[in-house]
Amino acid sequence: MLKRGYDGTYHKMSEKHLGRYVTEFAGRHNVRDLDTIEQMKSVAKGMVGKRLLYKELVS
Repeated sequence: MLKRGYDGTYHKMSEKHLGRYVTEFAGRHNVRDLDTIEQMKSVAKGMVGKRLLYKELVS
């Protein structure tokens, strides 16, 4: 999935943020057996209390 994402979506992954890409695809892999509604509930639940500011992303 990570290789497909690289070729199909992102085209370039910086070494600086590689951990974020891996975490994203690991999360997708872990919920692949759930139906769509359950996947979205899992994503929404994981977002609670988290915030990524642009300044933190690029620094």
